[in-house]
Amino acid sequence: MIIEPRTRGFICLTSHPTGCAQNVKDQIEYIKSKGKIEGAKRVLVLGSSTGFGLASRIASAFGSDAATIGVFFDKPATAGRPGSPGFYNTAAFEQEANKAGLYAKSINGDAFSNEVKEQVVNLIKEDLGQIDLVIYSLASPVRTHPTSGKRFKSVLKPIGEVFTNKTVDFHTGKVSEISINPAEGEDVENTITVMGGEDWKMWMDALQAENLLAEGIKTVAYSYIGPEVTKPVYRNGTIGAAKDHLEATAFTITDDLKSIGGKAYVSVNKALVTQASSAIPVIPLYISLLFKVMKEKGIHEGCIEQIQRLYSERLFGGDLALDEKGRIRVDDWEMREDVQAEISELWKKATTENLSEIGDLEEYSNEFFKLFGFKVPGIDYDADVNELVEVPSIQ
Repeated sequence: MIIEPRTRGFICLTSHPTGCAQNVKDQIEYIKSKGKIEGAKRVLVLGSSTGFGLASRIASAFGSDAATIGVFFDKPATAGRPGSPGFYNTAAFEQEANKAGLYAKSINGDAFSNEVKEQVVNLIKEDLGQIDLVIYSLASPVRTHPTSGKRFKSVLKPIGEVFTNKTVDFHTGKVSEISINPAEGEDVENTITVMGGEDWKMWMDALQAENLLAEGIKTVAYSYIGPEVTKPVYRNGTIGAAKDHLEATAFTITDDLKSIGGKAYVSVNKALVTQASSAIPVIPLYISLLFKVMKEKGIHEGCIEQIQRLYSERLFGGDLALDEKGRIRVDDWEMREDVQAEISELWKKATTENLSEIGDLEEYSNEFFKLFGFKVPGIDYDADVNELVEVPSIQ
């Protein structure tokens, strides 16, 4: 079939298998071009099919020759209906890993569930024995709690008062004002339950209980802080409360891992175009300005560049460079004073008419569509493609 992008709001309803595969290959080539990373050899990535999770799996496999197990929750294709991009990404990753002689197996299911945890435990026992690195990169808006069976939904809201600021529709380029009402009822608690650290700890507890964590185990969860302009709706809002909980959980997990010399870290990463960030008002406008400024300064990074730097310079490079709250900061270039000062000035001026000059909305849009395998250089989108792609290790 010929697959074209179909969008609804901040979601693309279709994805392109060949474009997704090329994206994965490009990331693999970048990692290989940067040389070997003396990193972990047996890696579990929770949330492994897109964004930072996919980049982590690629960096582990092709930077450190690691055996990897990936857990993701994606839709395979059916006849005439494309699968989700994460499914195509995982298929491409496994094919490339197999070609390179690297162990790679994947489990497609709800990572919050006890059933998937049990599947992973059994797979590690059978194939790898123990794990050296656990990456926690889940970004789901909902969670069915494995104990109570109750379904919780996260919300993106400020806390205490209405938030009003500029945003942009990245499809049309129209800059407008948006207001978001504050959290109410159980919004904060529900968001913490979905996006906080409870599930991360459940995973580490389950693995430790079965003696599947190697001596000196490292585990890393990903977080974001962001600039002053997004603080009321993001870091000081409901999602920020969940991130605070996630970051506090790192210390609890580290205490639990003391007997085997293990450590849990939170890595604060740069603002990037992801399926999750596209849904956050204000963020697309901020990122379009950020891309322009960082490109002009020669310090722009995507997911794969961020994770390569995290691995090579911080996690396995001998200098974690933790901040005052014990976090690894690879958002350090984004948060540089000169970068943020320029964005603050541009933010005040940003209008529908001038955004194409002072920002890089075209790059934002391109990066969004690339998430789904579209607008990838070198791909013939008029050609017929087979939508029925399989992930080799999933029977």
